[in-house]
Amino acid sequence: MTFLFDIGRVLLDFDFESSLSKLLPPGVQNPGEKLGVLLERKDEFETGKIGADAYIDWALDILESEATPEQFRDSWRGIFTPNEPMWAVARSLAADGHRLILFSNINAIHHPWILSHYPDFQVFSGAIFSHETGFIKPQPEIYHHAIQKYDLDPSRTIYMDDMPANAEAGRKFGFRTWQYDLNDHAAFEVWLKQEMAMLSDA
Repeated sequence: MTFLFDIGRVLLDFDFESSLSKLLPPGVQNPGEKLGVLLERKDEFETGKIGADAYIDWALDILESEATPEQFRDSWRGIFTPNEPMWAVARSLAADGHRLILFSNINAIHHPWILSHYPDFQVFSGAIFSHETGFIKPQPEIYHHAIQKYDLDPSRTIYMDDMPANAEAGRKFGFRTWQYDLNDHAAFEVWLKQEMAMLSDA
């Protein structure tokens, strides 16, 4: 079987605000608004329409920060916390010989850094990353790209994503889709067992 895994809030939880707020100078006006401006442009960054260096220079200016570009990169990467229950699932599926593929909206600061920082990503045999394709989920083009690149049969592909719009797009393409909730991993485990049993019997 093939499994498509989203990264954010599936394999890795994240918190942009807490990490990036460390870059703000003391007494800066409207800190929440400034951070919001950064994240509003994140989709542009994650489709590769703006390069990492240009994004960093712009972001530091918006934050009125005296941090260096490398300090920005460190804070931008410091948002993650591994979701161990889902990693246990991924390791088990890989050990059983299933094909695991990453399917993520991600930017050029996080990738390829996360792949080396979290060695468990080695259990994945492929990846579709938004900043390399020019499209982001839930745009249909990125789903088409995944199907074509990995010769996927959606009816036999299990897909996990935390975002409602992304999960709905997956269903429209025929993937066996679960909208994942970090706070209810047990429900996912029950669903996964049922889906795998049905695929095994088919």
